[in-house]
Amino acid sequence: MLSCTSGDEAVPAHDSGCLCHRPEIRSLTRRLGTNLSRRGFVTGIAAAVSAAGLPSGGVAQPAPVPPQVPILFTNARVFDGRSDALREGLQVLVEKDRVKALASGNHPAPDGARVIDCGNRVLMPGLIDAHWHCLFAGLPLASALTADLGYVFLAAAAEARRTLMRGFTTVRDLGGPAFPLQQAIDQGLATGPRIYPSGAMLTTTGGHGDMRPLSDLPRSVGGPVSALERTGAAAIADAAAELRLRAREQLLQGASQIKVVGGGGVSTPRSPLDMTTFGLDDLRAAVAVAEDWNTYVAVHAYTPRTVQRAIAAGARCIEHAHLMDDATAALMAEKDIWLSIQPFLGEEDSAPLTGPSRAKMQQVFAGTDTAYRLAKAHGVKTAFGSDLLFSDTLTARQGTMLTHLTHWYGNAEILRMATSGNAGLLALSGPRNPYPGKLGVVEDGALADLLLVDGNPVADITLVADPAKNFLMIMKAGVLYKDVLGP
Repeated sequence: MLSCTSGDEAVPAHDSGCLCHRPEIRSLTRRLGTNLSRRGFVTGIAAAVSAAGLPSGGVAQPAPVPPQVPILFTNARVFDGRSDALREGLQVLVEKDRVKALASGNHPAPDGARVIDCGNRVLMPGLIDAHWHCLFAGLPLASALTADLGYVFLAAAAEARRTLMRGFTTVRDLGGPAFPLQQAIDQGLATGPRIYPSGAMLTTTGGHGDMRPLSDLPRSVGGPVSALERTGAAAIADAAAELRLRAREQLLQGASQIKVVGGGGVSTPRSPLDMTTFGLDDLRAAVAVAEDWNTYVAVHAYTPRTVQRAIAAGARCIEHAHLMDDATAALMAEKDIWLSIQPFLGEEDSAPLTGPSRAKMQQVFAGTDTAYRLAKAHGVKTAFGSDLLFSDTLTARQGTMLTHLTHWYGNAEILRMATSGNAGLLALSGPRNPYPGKLGVVEDGALADLLLVDGNPVADITLVADPAKNFLMIMKAGVLYKDVLGP
């Protein structure tokens, strides 16, 4: 599971930045046990790298080092993340992890620079997914709930690499113990996107995310945490004091924002969509903690009641809201609240569900079109997220989910939403931002997260649905993780 392929698969060409295909790592993949704990994940991976005889700087590898030589992209058409149209005939100079300069014309390359002729192809910012679950995206629900946590982390590392290879250079994780995976990626022990982690989703007894077996009931007030909670996937709080404690625990571990469950959810069978979890004073307690840490609360909510309560409590972002009404959309616009919503259209956008969960997913499908139309009519700030769960086949559709937005938006609007727009939402984390710098744009001084597209996605947005074919280069922080044009 340390490898992104099975031991028998051929090693793909032009796949730089990935150690998975080294013989030593592939051998370790077959031998490594699954008894790594959540807190021991990074140490365990570091030990595996050391045992393989690979370079190591102690327990943790340093962050990936961008090339010391500049990279000059020439003959490029640029979608800069903000404009309606491409900018023609540009050169883009990358030095270390930043875009150094954009310039028109044909300027000489700096000494020692690598020059990449884009052949009039489109250079654009890396994509951003504002609602992702790094630990649970690619695993079936049963495995996510019952497998050894070491296996869950190793599977998540493999999925993280695939996420980056789909062109998503940044994700906002909205629930799960993603901190060790984020650390492993940032230190170069694993390959994947930048992660803005929330840590455990904060919920109530019976709320969305309360996946405890009934044998764990009753839970005494102030009693020990359950096995589910010990994994870091969710934290149950039934009073304001508990909620403050759990929020602070996530921030202590490095959360960039706090995820609070305001109502029922699809994948939690005993949690109906129409239920409301926390009271107004409880939600205000969580918001106060986040504000004390100079960041924000995102609230999971589907119905008008849950959305409006979250807004009254001071939440700055609503997740989902597929069942909202006109008055709720107007309130979101008035209060300048972000809407992080997913374009769920039908069964192909969901892992197989049965019973109450399937019925709830049908409600979400039915509400999607109305929710997007209301958001657009009222001018609600809207972010793109895919929220794909429990299937590695489904996660391969991450780019396809982005193309669903053509039901309501033009191609340039869609690309802006998934780049500079989503970057605006990420910026709400203020000093808790783990990656200070400009994301989602191609401009002087921006972080060098870039895609070279074989085609024009402003004219044909479906290109993002086939990244293996259409993304010729994938760069994150100045490092080329995919380089089809390379020597």
